[in-house]
Amino acid sequence: MDDSTGRTNVSDAAALPLATDTEVQTLAGTARPFTLLVLRWAPGRHQDGAEAFERAHQRRMVGLRAGGVIAVLCPVLSDEVAGVAVMTVSPEVADEVMAADPCVLAGMMTHEVLPCLGFPGDALPV
Repeated sequence: MDDSTGRTNVSDAAALPLATDTEVQTLAGTARPFTLLVLRWAPGRHQDGAEAFERAHQRRMVGLRAGGVIAVLCPVLSDEVAGVAVMTVSPEVADEVMAADPCVLAGMMTHEVLPCLGFPGDALPV
């Protein structure tokens, strides 16, 4: 452990913790279905009025997070990927929700939804 952060020191690969088969199986038994959302920048990203579309998108995404539709929201600092999110709804519902997003409708972003599994209790560190 790194004493200053309480996190594992990843610079020494040999010191990284390994789980037992039993621990893996126990965790796997708790997995629940979620949906992974990937938002990518599209050619219309820099169109006239883009700032207003992006503000509307941000308000909507934060609202979906507050409403529990998005469990984890991660804007991405990239020229290709705009953001990722873990959604609590099915891929079909997530696709419908994101098809109505202001930036998607404006051609500024595309979206992809992927079924995934997550483990209850996982969280971003504070």
